[in-house]
Amino acid sequence: MTTPLSAAVKLDFRLQRRYGFFYAAAFVILLWIGVLRIVPEDLLGPAMPYILFGDVQFFYFFIAGAVFFEKGERTLFALLTTPLRFRDYLTAKLVSMSTLAFVTLAVIVLVDYGLGFRPLPLLAGVVFMTLLMILAGFITAPLYPSVSEWFMPSTLLLLVVNAPAIDYTGLWPHPLFYLIPTEAPYLLLGTAFGQVSLSPWQAVYAVGYPLLWIGLLCLLARWVFYRYVVTREGGQ
Repeated sequence: MTTPLSAAVKLDFRLQRRYGFFYAAAFVILLWIGVLRIVPEDLLGPAMPYILFGDVQFFYFFIAGAVFFEKGERTLFALLTTPLRFRDYLTAKLVSMSTLAFVTLAVIVLVDYGLGFRPLPLLAGVVFMTLLMILAGFITAPLYPSVSEWFMPSTLLLLVVNAPAIDYTGLWPHPLFYLIPTEAPYLLLGTAFGQVSLSPWQAVYAVGYPLLWIGLLCLLARWVFYRYVVTREGGQ
């Protein structure tokens, strides 16, 4: 039996293919496979957290692009006339985009790095980072009428998202970076590739803190959707 959620997930995968996200992901895979071929083997481990962290940020733009596409094609207006609940709509977006992100990063890791990583920290780091970036794009895109107006402010958010790299690299270690939720995926990815050894409290932080933020961002996404999408679409 097809549920509203499963139908929404299938629709989202079809829309991803229609919008060209599959081709964009394939391009990212081929690009990094080519680039990492020339990276010395002893530098691959230290480089992988940064590479994966950067790759996931493409999906920040993918989800924002999907929102603008759906607004432009009045797809969102059509969804408002169906019994699909927002919870299912958002879950479908998170599932489909996260799946595409995971497949993309898994291919890059397996082809260029091999199997010498710790799977659980890698999976957790990728999933947390992907969900955070997707939710950030989903929340910010409806605030602007067009992608051109969204693009510049969105880069400011990316500066904040990438700030924990300063702490992770050791350039300026400071506990305030732990307030930024993307610090946790950095620690998990570093652990996955043997670059970081987490203390017990860091392990709890690396799992619990992003989960807290994901929950809060889901609530914020609901408010933004009804405030900036439902109200505007319904009034047109």
